[in-house]
Amino acid sequence: MPELRLNVITREWVIIATERAKRPRDFRNNKERPHRPEYLSTCPFCPGNEHKTPAERFRVVQGDGWRIRVVANKFPALSIEGEKKRLSDGIRRTIAGVGIHEVMVETPVHNLATALQPLSHLEDLIRVYKARFIEANQDPRTEHTIIFKNYGEGAGTSLEHPHSQIIATPVVPVQFRDRVQAALHYFDDTGECLVCSVLKKDSEDGSRVILDTEHFMTFIPYAALSPFHTWLFPKRHSASFASVTEEELKDLALHLKNILSKFHYGLDDPDYNYVIRSSRPQDNANVYCHWYLSIVPRITMAAGFELGSGMFINSSLPEKNAEYLRSIKTE
Repeated sequence: MPELRLNVITREWVIIATERAKRPRDFRNNKERPHRPEYLSTCPFCPGNEHKTPAERFRVVQGDGWRIRVVANKFPALSIEGEKKRLSDGIRRTIAGVGIHEVMVETPVHNLATALQPLSHLEDLIRVYKARFIEANQDPRTEHTIIFKNYGEGAGTSLEHPHSQIIATPVVPVQFRDRVQAALHYFDDTGECLVCSVLKKDSEDGSRVILDTEHFMTFIPYAALSPFHTWLFPKRHSASFASVTEEELKDLALHLKNILSKFHYGLDDPDYNYVIRSSRPQDNANVYCHWYLSIVPRITMAAGFELGSGMFINSSLPEKNAEYLRSIKTE
């Protein structure tokens, strides 16, 4: 019989459709990716084409070249110039579209997917994430900052060269604000951090855990919103990604490479999105918020029911998906 599970962090109900549940291997990507060369002369992110990108804001040097570049987005969602002005006209509310929108070009190699990058390179990438996150939050106009990656056409990417993005907004998105409120209510009721409690419970259960190390745990949540929806939770309570230590950073890189590699080999390189959900650096001492990284493989599509109800239908069992991923060898 189908069952409904509540995702206590997102506050969303999920229908686990056991009557039509698929086996984990049934979610393998059936689209063959076109051949991608190591270098593409028309790609603005490939070495030698630096003049095709907007102003460079940061780089990790490699010899006479670079390992990672950060550039302004050519078509930014928000403008770096201007003041944060609020306007109110009855029920109409407007804020000037100011903010930060940058692209992190992850590697000079055009066809080196994030899942296949060396561990040391992913460590450098996360260091860049941290540096740009801190920098973005020093802008007084910034209220919230999101680091994310779109991989594949189904995840919304427009350029295939490996890259991530960061957007700093002049408002706090309602999704994040609602989750903060849920965490605050839980803390008021229990005196504990909601994420810490979920981490403890899932660690004790173990059935959905994929990788568990000193500083992080990768697992599929009890009420995963979609097949193989995965969370990477830091074990040390911290509200902001900005506080990640060097040891934790290296462990996070290990977990990110592990899960992306398992997706690559176990699900035949599916499209996916990942996002770092975090409070601002100045809110790090917050006792009820806890930052984490969420990954959503784009192997199913939200349809009318999801759009109309705000509920999700997951046609797979989180426990079976975690078991399957644990079995995938990546080396």
